[in-house]
Amino acid sequence: MHHPPAAAAALVPAGMAPAGMAPTAPHDIAGLLGGDEVFARPLHTTLEAHEMLLAGLPGQALAHLLDSLIVLDRTESLEKAMGISLRTFQRWKDRPGRPLSPDQSGRTWKFAEILARATSVFGDRQAAEEWLERPAIGLDQRRPMDLLATPAGLQLVEEFLQRLEYGVYA
Repeated sequence: MHHPPAAAAALVPAGMAPAGMAPTAPHDIAGLLGGDEVFARPLHTTLEAHEMLLAGLPGQALAHLLDSLIVLDRTESLEKAMGISLRTFQRWKDRPGRPLSPDQSGRTWKFAEILARATSVFGDRQAAEEWLERPAIGLDQRRPMDLLATPAGLQLVEEFLQRLEYGVYA
């Protein structure tokens, strides 16, 4: 059965890279979340990441990610992108041993995955964060950060990063 490219990308399971886009390795994503300092054991496969997300990311993972941001501030757009309010961020920072819910874990992991992919595409973390904050021509002048709030927006950002990876900017 043939699917047009947009329909085929919609068939990709959550957590998988769209067709043609190399997946970001779980250990790269875990690194943004604190790596060995936060996780009891290294994550080598997507299935291991899945199991860990079901159990809930350690609160330290969220705290590490937020504390390591270079350009992005804890703003309303970050709240929407990650699906976690600033008050919730503060609660986890105050009690880092408490795990995130599976939903919060998934959103946090996905944000880290997008950040890892953008870092790969743009060459460094600062450039990736700056890109997330700027309107993009290929996203109808929308900021990638604002699109991360929904599955459809996430797909648009992932597809745009793929196009950038292959040198297609519009």
